Amino acid sequence: MTANRTKIIGLPEIKLVDQYKRRLNYLRISVTDRCNMKCMYCMTHEKTSKLPCREILRYEEVLRIARIFINLGVSKIRITGGEPLVRNGICDFLSGLSSLEGLSDLSITTNGVFLKENIEKIKSAGIRRLNISLDTLDKDKFKRITGIDAFNQVWDSIMLALDMGFDPIKINVVALNGINDDELPDLARLSLSYPFHVRFIEYMPIGTSRIISSQMRSRQLLAPEIQDRVSSIGRLEPVENMSFDGPAKRFRFENAKGEIGFIRPISDHFCGSCNRLRLTASGNLKTCLLSDIETDLKSPLREGCSDSELADIILKAVYDKPFEHPLVANHAGMISGCMSAIGG
Repeated sequence: MTANRTKIIGLPEIKLVDQYKRRLNYLRISVTDRCNMKCMYCMTHEKTSKLPCREILRYEEVLRIARIFINLGVSKIRITGGEPLVRNGICDFLSGLSSLEGLSDLSITTNGVFLKENIEKIKSAGIRRLNISLDTLDKDKFKRITGIDAFNQVWDSIMLALDMGFDPIKINVVALNGINDDELPDLARLSLSYPFHVRFIEYMPIGTSRIISSQMRSRQLLAPEIQDRVSSIGRLEPVENMSFDGPAKRFRFENAKGEIGFIRPISDHFCGSCNRLRLTASGNLKTCLLSDIETDLKSPLREGCSDSELADIILKAVYDKPFEHPLVANHAGMISGCMSAIGG
């Protein structure tokens, strides 16, 4: 990847800045709504229909949209799903994406099940940063949370990524009361022995079913309690955030090889400094994860819009980005859809 940017003729000079003067330079791209897991906090237990293949953006369409975003100021892209590694041709797509001029940071979020068999190609594609979901160190509990018996595959993939020099390797843990809350200290201890960034994430109630949402809300643990439990194994020293860091509040145990992070979208939302945009697999632009507002980019793209016209649509949507999401602490709210289709 290179910091130089080849200008697309006809694009406006205005960059991605919203009405609240926030600079949007981080794009998360969902390449599929399919996943090989059925995590209890991600998919609802209702029957969830999948997008027909024709409704999912083709790789060449994603690359075109990504190139426009980069020319408008995006410098960081993360590939998500669903589970991105279930989509055919993903490694060739990653190679194409990493070759786009102006992109400074490219990473991928995966559940790790298919990582081992793809890891050589992923590294060859230019990926050096990985986010891997791991909510438990217990095999039986892993199956309960994810719906599949694949703990060993995921752990082996994490160890292989470590041996191959991926850095950082971020371990994403969704903290759930009554499910994995008893393991939070053990998961934090991973940072003592390995150079992992273990990130504890507050559960975000997303889904169309009010019954399911109510059940999952009872599982919610907020960051102050998570941090209190993790601190039982040692004093946490703050770590200064660096460029391209996400919203995690970073800490480190004394003499630890890795670090701990807390992501607090509910208890201490970071809306005021949010720099994120999301492109869904269906070709919609979401300027806020926890909002139902989306802007269709696929239809104008397929109807023959120029890059400049697509850029104008993007700029308008970005300008109207909400100041904050509705699920702030002590504020009732519900977001439609499920996380597996949105991309996290």
